[in-house]
Amino acid sequence: MTLNRRKFLGTAAATAAALSAPMVRAQGKPRVVVIGGGAGGATCARYLAKDGKGAIDVTLVEPTRKYYTCFFSNLYLGGFRDFESIGHTYGKLAADYGINVVHDWAVGIDRDARTVTLAGGYTLPYDKLVLSPGIDFIEGSVPGWDISAQNEMPHAYKAGSQTQLLKAQVEAMPEGGTFCLVAPPNPFRCPPGPYERVSMVAHVLKAGNPTAKILVLDPKPKFSKMALFQEGWANHYDGMIEWIGPDFGGDKVEVRPDTMEVVVDGEVTKVDVCNVIPAQRAGKIAAIAGITNDKGWAPVEAFGMQSKMDENIHVLGDSSQQGDMPKSGFSANSQAKVAAMAIRGALLGSKVFPAKYSNTCWSLIDTDDGIKVGASYEATEEKIAKVDGFISKTGESADLRKATYEESVGWYAGITADMFG
Repeated sequence: MTLNRRKFLGTAAATAAALSAPMVRAQGKPRVVVIGGGAGGATCARYLAKDGKGAIDVTLVEPTRKYYTCFFSNLYLGGFRDFESIGHTYGKLAADYGINVVHDWAVGIDRDARTVTLAGGYTLPYDKLVLSPGIDFIEGSVPGWDISAQNEMPHAYKAGSQTQLLKAQVEAMPEGGTFCLVAPPNPFRCPPGPYERVSMVAHVLKAGNPTAKILVLDPKPKFSKMALFQEGWANHYDGMIEWIGPDFGGDKVEVRPDTMEVVVDGEVTKVDVCNVIPAQRAGKIAAIAGITNDKGWAPVEAFGMQSKMDENIHVLGDSSQQGDMPKSGFSANSQAKVAAMAIRGALLGSKVFPAKYSNTCWSLIDTDDGIKVGASYEATEEKIAKVDGFISKTGESADLRKATYEESVGWYAGITADMFG
């Protein structure tokens, strides 16, 4: 399967299922509030405004004025992108599509009154609410680490200053030093995938600090594209990367930020940089809304991404528990189009189509050595179910790997245009 910008943008056409009869309001336009301006929220807001042709009042709530994408942030770490190339603003959504963009934090949701409370004290009424707040971390999931330690041991799993900090730390490592990555358990946001990140750090160290070592501590016995990454590490970074899974203590890790130490199954190791990626859950506002389960995720039905706990709330992207799709930017963008069409159908009575979803995740191992995995999905009564898939193969030619990387660059241009206009 090959994607370019034109093909990617063209996938907007066919995406949702009918959910209900049109909602009738006594007066005025129906109101949709979207919380979170990433791949899910920004896309959903744009499609609601664009395809609603002014008939829906759309408000997008996002605290940051410039959004830095998690996808491709690893390429910034590796020196393949500059920082500003992954930053995007919301001006076109306001100017070209009439979206009311509010830069504030959503801190409360009254589901009975259908209102959102903002940190600034304002209250936004809604007829339909879209939550796409990304992820938060599970406190205590890595013993010794909490958010107060993020300057010593950054997570860099919310792109921005944390990504810049991690890059600076890697570049300042002493000769022959040790970089440690503590990988998260499933399920987790990807990208920025931990194993692509390891590859990008290795790329930097190979060029400027070739005797450095990378230690990967992983609670999982296997990970996505594992054979491809291990082949790439052997080809490009032979002897630099040591992966430790649960058989050797990767699931028994403690960190000590004050002394820059990691403890693996009782054995203490001094490190120079430690990238801690904790276990994850839905963004906090989903829990505040009361639509998360005991695992911390927000269950949704597959036909329109509606919360299983509130029919007037749709949950997109990383926060949702939807079935077989990974927690990727591509997935969130795909889900956003389904949700937007379902919401328009409910509010305006417009035509909707059967929900179909797709995803591709690209990773860069070294210069022009790109790999990918992806699938198509359909909505069932039980979940979003995988229909078919594809994955790069070990031993592929250099030309194919280069083409795969170039495809990812085209996709990035396409999805960011799709998100921000």
